[in-house]
Amino acid sequence: MALTRSFGGGPVGLSTLAVAVGEEPTTVEEVCEPFLVRAGMLARTPRGRVATPLAWTHLGLTPPPQLLGQTGLFD
Repeated sequence: MALTRSFGGGPVGLSTLAVAVGEEPTTVEEVCEPFLVRAGMLARTPRGRVATPLAWTHLGLTPPPQLLGQTGLFD
C-alpha cells in the first residue's frame, strides 16, 4: 500500500521502500518481496520496485494509464 499511496506505484528503491513500511531492507527483500512477486503484485525493475496493475486493483485503486500500456497525447 505504501508503494501505491506514497510513491505513485514506483519505481522505488529497496531502502526507501523499507523506511516507508518501517522494516529493515533485508526483511523486505527476503520476506515480503518474494511473496508479492509470486502473487503478481510487485515487479522488480532496474529502476526499482513497481506495483503491478493487479496490486492497484487489489487495493481498490485505478492503475495509472502508463501501467495499462496507454500513453499520453505527446509521449
